[in-house]
Amino acid sequence: MWVEILCGLIIYRLVRCFFYDDDLLDLETSDSKALFSVADRLEKLYGGKAYLGLRLPDADTATKQNIDMVLVTKGEAVVVSVKNLSGFVLVNPNGSWVCENKHKTEHHPDPVEEAKKQALVLESYLEQRGVILPEGYLSCKVILPNPKCCTLQPNTFPSEVITHDQWTQLKPEPKSMFSGWIKGAFRGGKKEMQESIEQKLNFVLSTAPMWDRLELRGNKYILGEFLEFKGKQEDLQALRNVKRSKVGRLIIQKTSMLGLAHSTLQVLYSPRDYRGEGASASEWKEVVVRSSTEVLFQPENSTKVREFKLSSVVSMSLSA
Repeated sequence: MWVEILCGLIIYRLVRCFFYDDDLLDLETSDSKALFSVADRLEKLYGGKAYLGLRLPDADTATKQNIDMVLVTKGEAVVVSVKNLSGFVLVNPNGSWVCENKHKTEHHPDPVEEAKKQALVLESYLEQRGVILPEGYLSCKVILPNPKCCTLQPNTFPSEVITHDQWTQLKPEPKSMFSGWIKGAFRGGKKEMQESIEQKLNFVLSTAPMWDRLELRGNKYILGEFLEFKGKQEDLQALRNVKRSKVGRLIIQKTSMLGLAHSTLQVLYSPRDYRGEGASASEWKEVVVRSSTEVLFQPENSTKVREFKLSSVVSMSLSA
């Protein structure tokens, strides 16, 4: 019996070594997973398009302002801050939050004020690119999606906060519940104006600075900065053109097994299109590299550089 258990543990470790990355397992509870999960649900509930991981210039601080998400739907845009907190959350009189769990106590500046500041930065950036939003078009929300997040006094939270209980019960609003500006626009025969703003907004956000995005097998995503590839010299030479100045996206197409130690990957990459129109199928380039090739990627809000096997990558998007 003990021999069977020992053999089982050895097999498990071998399978985990060859087919799983520790980094992939760590991402199961990451903030990136929560962010993408919220974006997916919001798009399903309200339609429209969610833009994640924006990094917009902030004139007041001369730095980049990180924005979790901007949701663009018909007639409105919402800056969404996702707080993946776990534990008991309390609101202080000054608006700051305290999150207590069995491991530690965390203090957070007022998330609603932070979201409002992000909305101002977004408005300024849009104006610089020629998009003037009508009054009331842009709003902000703070979402607490973690089921382990408890709010003992939900009434103390501002109206901009969506607690976990509210998040689980969230339903799409009836299509007749437009904002006051949209009602006026339709009555005034300005539907074309609204559609024009939405079109411009989507174009600007799709070409705005943002974090690089790594999609891993098992529907896992991570935002951060792509640094370089690591591997055999001939593989690095084949991937020499995959740099952010030239490439916007790459996809791992398929794997050819020529023995476990010599398996190869087909990598497709598209030339960067600064018009934001995307590359056609005929423009995709192809290279073949060893599956042992790695991607060096630094996650957002982390000082640690992680190495992901290219065989565990589904796609990678690079910001201009």
